[in-house]
Amino acid sequence: IRLFLAYAAHKDFTVFQMDVKTAFLNGILKEEVYVGQPPSFVSKQYPDHVYALDKALYGLKQAPRAWYGVLSQFLIDSVFQKGLIDTTLFIRKKDKHIMLIQIYVDDIIFGSTNPKYCTKFSDLMVKRFEMSMMGEMKFFLGLQVNQFSNGIFINQSIYILDILESSGMENCDTVPTHMVEQAKLKLDLVGKLVDHTIY
Repeated sequence: IRLFLAYAAHKDFTVFQMDVKTAFLNGILKEEVYVGQPPSFVSKQYPDHVYALDKALYGLKQAPRAWYGVLSQFLIDSVFQKGLIDTTLFIRKKDKHIMLIQIYVDDIIFGSTNPKYCTKFSDLMVKRFEMSMMGEMKFFLGLQVNQFSNGIFINQSIYILDILESSGMENCDTVPTHMVEQAKLKLDLVGKLVDHTIY
């Protein structure tokens, strides 16, 4: 994500965000998957039967992969190239312009050196999938994003505040560094061991 934003800042284009409303319900399963009958809908005639799924459902371990397969094929059919290293990055070049699309499950960020391409891409996606256009990207994968004419700035202040709140330290004294400079640490031979997996 940081590389994507750095490139957008370098090329001076705005990054937009959209969300697929029912992403996992669009996936087509490649294998046979069976589910038991829901307790309230057990057939009186066939109480021991199971259902074969035609499409992916939320909660299936295959659902994200099935959704990615559908979306990936749609973008390739729409003349986008899949990234060689990052297969969730899709690129389209036309003349001197470039458009980038980054997928993270059902969240999509995109931008182009030609703003018209962003509108066309948004329209293309809305025609095929149930989408929610979120406008200019402001928050993605725990990063707060501020886009200005002189650059793109990212921070994680909301994430940090959540960590402080969950550990009961939201009212602690602040310092500009994680630890006071040149602090002398002393070995505590009688103290309680710290569970390092928490940090």
